[in-house]
Amino acid sequence: MNVLQRKILLALAIVLLGIGAFFAWKQFFSKPKQVTPAIILSDGKNAPIGMAWIPGGEFLMGSDHQKSQANERPTHKVKVFGFWMDTTHVTNDQFAQFVKETNYKTTAEQIPDWETIRVQLPPGTPKPLASVFVPGAMVFVGTKAKVNLNDYSQWWAYVPGANWRHPTGPKSNIDGKGNHPVVQVSYEDALAYAKWAGKRLPTEAEWEFAARGGLNQATYAWGDQLERDGKLQANIWDVKKQAFPVVSPKAGGAVGTTAVEAFPQNGYGLYDMTGNAWQWVADWYRADYFAMQAKEFGNTVILNPQGPSNSYDPDDSGVPPNAPKRVIRGGSFLCNEDYCQSYRPSARRGADPYSPMSHLGFRLVKDSQ
Repeated sequence: MNVLQRKILLALAIVLLGIGAFFAWKQFFSKPKQVTPAIILSDGKNAPIGMAWIPGGEFLMGSDHQKSQANERPTHKVKVFGFWMDTTHVTNDQFAQFVKETNYKTTAEQIPDWETIRVQLPPGTPKPLASVFVPGAMVFVGTKAKVNLNDYSQWWAYVPGANWRHPTGPKSNIDGKGNHPVVQVSYEDALAYAKWAGKRLPTEAEWEFAARGGLNQATYAWGDQLERDGKLQANIWDVKKQAFPVVSPKAGGAVGTTAVEAFPQNGYGLYDMTGNAWQWVADWYRADYFAMQAKEFGNTVILNPQGPSNSYDPDDSGVPPNAPKRVIRGGSFLCNEDYCQSYRPSARRGADPYSPMSHLGFRLVKDSQ
């Protein structure tokens, strides 16, 4: 082999090594490592029974997936510390025990306060007559036929007498549903329960990390396919059986929550992190918060973010952009392929902290000792 041939072979080897190094680098840095977490449940000493250990760690928060909304983008690196989390939503039975011991009266059971309502309305909105201010809450009432999905007021209504004991109105009840998520609880109600239980609401980052169950950037909490063996993996609206938001006796009546352990748990042992009922989390809601985080921190890992200092939502028509809102996560029994698709771990919305709804509950976390 002459000198020229040796030089050509050496150059070729360097090129091949460079290509290999490039693809190794790309594989290592562009795709987060998948982990197989161990399910660790509390023994009652390290945390109350009914909680699972979430080990914490670094993950890509948000989503750049084609299904993602603008408020979920872009993905950004976040690290959270370990914590304990309720394996299920707080249930009707658990909330009933809290009320029994404290005589607590929820937001929906009280006469609405004009000052908390006014900030959610366009400036200058006149105060309604006193007769309008009656205890109640927002209830999904559905429609009798298909409608344009641009106006959610067609299937939601304020129902006097609706509260956690009567989720869809005075004639409804929770008999036989003690193991269903408590709903019709406001953010303030969730805080009151958390104080009584010696726990707290999770941050948005903690919630998403836990919901992913060790599956980095999977589309759903259980993987990348909506169904497994033709079966839905969460309590969501099945549009193959009934168009949303149509509710009729022929279709089996109104939809609602299911028992909290009706579907498989995720990698950390958590049930219903998506579907069944939305969940309050601690953070104020800003539609542009993920974009703000990415702009400020770039590729740097953000350590245990606590959320923005105020609210901003320009997408909710008829509501001032800076009206107070808290983040809700996880979607509910109303989410479906035709409408919200919020049963994805990265999906997020904001909600009035004083507005209970028939598809909104919560679960809590506790710091390690």
